[in-house]
Amino acid sequence: MPRLRLRHAVRAALAALVPLALLGAVTGPAHAAPAAWPEPVPVVSHVETTDPVVFITIDDGWYHDPAAAKLLLDRRVPASLFLLPGAYSYDSGYFHTLLDQGRSRVENHTVNHPDLTTLDATGQKAEACGARDQHLAQFGDGPRLLRPPYGTFDETTRTTARACGAKALVTWTYDLTTWGRWTPPTPRLKAGDIVLLHFNETVTQDLRRALDAAEAAGLTPAPLRDYIPG
Repeated sequence: MPRLRLRHAVRAALAALVPLALLGAVTGPAHAAPAAWPEPVPVVSHVETTDPVVFITIDDGWYHDPAAAKLLLDRRVPASLFLLPGAYSYDSGYFHTLLDQGRSRVENHTVNHPDLTTLDATGQKAEACGARDQHLAQFGDGPRLLRPPYGTFDETTRTTARACGAKALVTWTYDLTTWGRWTPPTPRLKAGDIVLLHFNETVTQDLRRALDAAEAAGLTPAPLRDYIPG
């Protein structure tokens, strides 16, 4: 082949390769699609159900009242205990008894009880996943629900909750906690209501009042996590 014709042939071949090279530069090598960020969990303050049930939830865990534990055990109350790791670190046996001999379950209330809306995604994940890991290590049962401290949350909280193993954010229908000299009025409970209490100095009387209110309304305490799909 004459040298001139060969030169033209080489140029044509190189020209044909240029679009392929550019395509590779644009698309790059094939990679797996990045993992999608978790779907946000639902926020539950009341369970839609026709079952005659109510849900007892107790927060924090600092005050370990034997009378409250006896009431939960004697009446077989399936309470959801939204605990702080620091609150059981000095007396985990109190809660082991409630879990091992009763129907209560430990749920997530973060590590340090911050307003989660003041934290970025990394901070929120440290709080929620950190509490989950400590609960699992202590009790052998990972939490399925997350109660944001103070009931405050944002969209980051909802996606972080899913990433940390929760299937819902749980707030409440009624707070029946007595603080100091103020006792909130007792409402007429309805099926699906979520009652908030705290492990404080009045937990036993508040728990008894909540159980009496449920009985007066013809409602039975039920396990909250069983009524939240996910």
